[in-house]
Amino acid sequence: MNKKIKIAIGGIIAVIAIAIGTYTISPLFINTTIDEPLPNTNPNISFEEFMKLSEERATIGKDMTQDEKDNIMRIFAQENVTVKDEITRSENQTNDMLVGNLIDAGDGFHMASGQIKVLQSPDGTQIMRFENLDVTNGPDLYVYLATDTTAKDFVSLGRLKGNMGNQNYPIPQNTDFEKYNTVLIWCQAFSTLFGSSKLSTT
Repeated sequence: MNKKIKIAIGGIIAVIAIAIGTYTISPLFINTTIDEPLPNTNPNISFEEFMKLSEERATIGKDMTQDEKDNIMRIFAQENVTVKDEITRSENQTNDMLVGNLIDAGDGFHMASGQIKVLQSPDGTQIMRFENLDVTNGPDLYVYLATDTTAKDFVSLGRLKGNMGNQNYPIPQNTDFEKYNTVLIWCQAFSTLFGSSKLSTT
């Protein structure tokens, strides 16, 4: 093999090696922070809408502003209904919410921390929220709801928006949380776990 061919082959190998190295290693040294606000799970609600709710009143009543409470109380008063007891009952009802805390992958390299909350809007839409997320960056990271940490059976919530910050991810309708009760941050390209959390009720 002549010298020019060897040089050409060496050059091609070098380009490929640099490309692979850039894809796999460079994200480890780059932090991307995404800071999304808490989703609005308590939009302004009318008296009629409030009265139609049942279990949801626990969240709605507790999270209402004082002006919203006063407005509903005034309407109750006009209807000769004891609103104070109704609002108090709403505030005191329990409203189970799924929560979790991210932990490291356990390999001494892929680190993860942060809190997880599954939030529900009055219309039934569910959001998974990361708060104070801090995970080792990497290529092709996704957020999964899975049956375990092997990611053999999962529901994808999409690509991880950033490895740090506060982030919201819509959850597909009718997701079975009894089955898919483990949150994963997963490198799809290399089938590697970066962090996980078991969900439990508050």
